[in-house]
Amino acid sequence: MYKNVKIAAGLFFSAVLFISCSDKKQSSQAQTSLNKKQQTTFRFDRESASHFAEPALRCIKKEYPNKLGHVMNDETEVKSPHELHPAFYGCFDWHSCVHGHWMLVRLLKMFPDLPQAREIRKAIDGNLTAQNILIEVEYLHQRNRKSFERTYGWSWLLKLADELYTWNDPDGKRWSKNLQPLADAVVVRYLEFLPKQTYPIRRGVHPNTAFGISFALDYARTTDNAKLEKLLTDRATAYYFKDTDYPAKLEPDGDDFLSPSLIEADLMRRILTGKDFAGWFHQFLPNLVNGEPQTLLQPANVSDRSDPKIVHLDGLNLSRAWCMYGIASSLPENDPARPILLRSAEKHAEATLPFITSGNYEGEHWLASFAIYMLTIRGR
Repeated sequence: MYKNVKIAAGLFFSAVLFISCSDKKQSSQAQTSLNKKQQTTFRFDRESASHFAEPALRCIKKEYPNKLGHVMNDETEVKSPHELHPAFYGCFDWHSCVHGHWMLVRLLKMFPDLPQAREIRKAIDGNLTAQNILIEVEYLHQRNRKSFERTYGWSWLLKLADELYTWNDPDGKRWSKNLQPLADAVVVRYLEFLPKQTYPIRRGVHPNTAFGISFALDYARTTDNAKLEKLLTDRATAYYFKDTDYPAKLEPDGDDFLSPSLIEADLMRRILTGKDFAGWFHQFLPNLVNGEPQTLLQPANVSDRSDPKIVHLDGLNLSRAWCMYGIASSLPENDPARPILLRSAEKHAEATLPFITSGNYEGEHWLASFAIYMLTIRGR
């Protein structure tokens, strides 16, 4: 289901960097040395996959620190993250734990012989039990849970379900079966909520509607859920089809990890095809063929990776890159926007990939997932 993008020679990621987060001082010194010596780029192979897997493997079992999106109905609901979410208690928050699981599954599918493969399988097997998932489903059905993880966490949950659904592996099949009740509950949430959402949320953070629809649409198509697919395509068309001359020059906001303009275009490439998408895209960002706006095409500057909001901009660089690769792959071969998008995507990727393991948990608990999804879309 992923589209490979052919990148010009000389732009291919050619080296691997891994900085252990076990010693923050050491990783900081290594990073300073790196910045002084050279610009480092990456290749996506078994070795680099192993390095990316490390923070997620630690993370999905790390309960604290933890930011709960938890509305307490009474004093009986004062519980630990593990009690509330026995499947997804790690990685600082629920949605990061979900996409940490997705990333590890993705890497196992791509590189079955990862050095950490046995440990990864053991960790996922302990989390994605049938009983744990039923507790997660029960949580969603309790009072005051309608907006829990809407729609960012919903979208990543369906991405995880999608990844497991398409994996011909004994463990993967069992985990897919265990996860299905939660995926079904999330699908019901989409079917109930989107018909009532009159206006899309365009901010470049968790509630972004275009992102929320994108992965859900992938899941609907993978599982042949025609009802969900129709709702998602209808709502996307209603929200975005008439958008023109989008004010992308105003991006980014200071804590964006999604580009409101590019994430919308990345959704619309799933809705429209061929010339229809190209026509829509060039009306949506009419100045991109002239290299504008520069604020969209140049990577965001991340001034403090220990700040939990400023480090969102590393995620922005990675998600911009995956959007640009995906959009370029959906445009005609001779479209003048393609080389602009591909060059910009490489710049964005290279601006952040060296810092995935910065030694700061603020970014390390989630950025590797963004990197792996970007590299998957980019193509090996």
